[in-house]
Amino acid sequence: MKLYGTDKKELMTVSKIEALDGVIVIKGKVFGTMPIVAVLRPEEARAALKMVNLKIAWTMFTMFFKRTKN
Repeated sequence: MKLYGTDKKELMTVSKIEALDGVIVIKGKVFGTMPIVAVLRPEEARAALKMVNLKIAWTMFTMFFKRTKN
């Protein structure tokens, strides 16, 4: 999975997401070269869910059925 900035440049490539000892571990590379391992703790996951409203949830759902615009 790749994450892009608003300028359409690649910010991060996620190579693996796994559950480990009650947290989510995300492994990847930032800007294509610098390796990174990020840990998502339960309190941060709850905080992220508080940011999701109905419009965001609907957009995320519909993304599965759309193609990328060029």
